[in-house]
Amino acid sequence: MHFKTVALIGRYQDSGLDAPLRRLARHLESAGCTVLVESDTATNTGVTEFKTASYAEIGEHADLAVIMGGDGTMLGAGRLLARSNVPLIGINHGRLGFITDIPIHTATDALSQVIGGHYEIEERLMLEGRVMRGDQVMFSGVALNDVVINRAGRGGMIDLRVELDGNFIYNQRADGLIISTPTGSTAYALSANGPVLHPQLQTILLVPVAPQTLSNRPIVIPDSGVLSMTVTALGRVESGASVHFDMQAWSECQPGDRIDVQRSKDNVRFVHPLGYSFFSTLRRKLLWNQIPQLSNEGE
Repeated sequence: MHFKTVALIGRYQDSGLDAPLRRLARHLESAGCTVLVESDTATNTGVTEFKTASYAEIGEHADLAVIMGGDGTMLGAGRLLARSNVPLIGINHGRLGFITDIPIHTATDALSQVIGGHYEIEERLMLEGRVMRGDQVMFSGVALNDVVINRAGRGGMIDLRVELDGNFIYNQRADGLIISTPTGSTAYALSANGPVLHPQLQTILLVPVAPQTLSNRPIVIPDSGVLSMTVTALGRVESGASVHFDMQAWSECQPGDRIDVQRSKDNVRFVHPLGYSFFSTLRRKLLWNQIPQLSNEGE
């Protein structure tokens, strides 16, 4: 057996998660796996009849983590388990779900394939960064999707000086800037008119959010350098600026602060049943496979 100990992690805020969670746990036990349920998931869903474990214990003992929820749940688990190299498989109990890509009604069949050894593993790059004020580290974090610098509240635009390894790229005045991994290209970056990047590309994407100069366009850069964004001015002093590492936020940026971002030394490992296709996910989620209906109006 390829995965002897399997951890279950769920978006426990969702009502009705207990039934599919129990169904998966029993299915895994019947296949001979030892099942661990993440502690907060167990407490909040009432699924307490299985052994519970913290994220640290999951990182130490689990061979596979099954994430049931939306992409946000997957992002949180990915950040916490990347260093321990535990592979993740995502069951979509949310809405859109680009990285929790297995529909819940096919979950048991998909897990049977994976437990039986019919799977492929895909590594996704992450970002790590910090907010610097002079020589002082004000905040640090890691992100699987993106690092976002944006204005706080309804204040004016943010002025940023953007450099790569000390080489000047541009000055930008905008509502914000998205620094995205290929994984994150289908998240906030997509809604800001950024391109979709294949997840196996080793690149970083910069997407301005509502720039004042319309010639400020998305740009793809190598993942090998250190990207630095210096806040040179805020539209209104009282408005401030925020930095978000996925869902981790720091909201006290001041003019002169510098945000350094680079590729993390850790990767997130995703498990897919054989036959997984990123393009199939795009067709399904973005409705690319739908043929437009011709109108008969005017005939």
